[in-house]
Amino acid sequence: MTGEKTEQISLQPMRTSVVDQLYAALRAAIIDNDLNPGARISEAEVAQRYGISRQPVREAFISLANEGLLEVRPQRGTFVAKISLPAVMDARFVREAVEADIVKLLAQAPDMALVADLRGQLVRQQDIVGGSARDFMDADEIFHRTLAEGAGKGNAWRVVVEMKAQMDRVRFLSSMHFPVARLIDQHRAVVDAIAEGDPARAESAMRVHLQGILTDLPVIKQERPEYFL
Repeated sequence: MTGEKTEQISLQPMRTSVVDQLYAALRAAIIDNDLNPGARISEAEVAQRYGISRQPVREAFISLANEGLLEVRPQRGTFVAKISLPAVMDARFVREAVEADIVKLLAQAPDMALVADLRGQLVRQQDIVGGSARDFMDADEIFHRTLAEGAGKGNAWRVVVEMKAQMDRVRFLSSMHFPVARLIDQHRAVVDAIAEGDPARAESAMRVHLQGILTDLPVIKQERPEYFL
C-alpha cells in the first residue's frame, strides 16, 4: 500500500467478523491519515499483510467505498479517497442540529449522575493534553456519545456516526494543528450549562463547539491542499 505509515495490526479471534475488524482497522487508518488521501491500496497487499483471503478484504473495501473513504477507479485500482468538502459540511450541519437538540433536552432536566460522569471525562481529557491525537479523538467520541445516550438519543448518534467520516478526517488533522485545550474548554461550557439547567446556553455552547471546524478547515486545506477534492 503506497502512502501508508501504519504498523502491521493483527486481526484477533473475536465475536465480530474478520470483515468487521478489517473494516474498522482500515477506517481508522484512513481517518488518522496513516493511509494518505490519494494513496493506492491493493486487495492483494492487504490480504497478505493481515494473513487473510481476498474475499473479506473485498467486502471491507466495498463498505469503505460506500462510506466515501475509498475510490474504485476501473482498470486503475482502488485509492484512498480525498476529503470531500461537501461531505464535511453536510455532516457538520446535521451533527450540529442533532447535538444542539440533545444538550437542550439534557439541560431541561439535569441528571447529576450524568453530569458527574461527564465531568470525570473532562478530567481524563485534560490528562490527554500533549498526548496522541488519536487518544483525544477517542475521548471526544466517548464524550459526545455519552451526551446522546444520556438524552435517550443513541439511535440519532448512530446516524451521525454513519455520515461523519469525512468530518472526522478533518477533526483529526485539526487536533494535530490546534490546541485541544480549546475543545476541552468548550466541552466544559456544555457540561456547566447542562448542570445549571440552562437549555439555551447549552445549545449555544454546543453550536460554538461544532462550528469550530469552519475556522480550522480553511487553514488545514491551505496547508494540505493535496488531501482535498
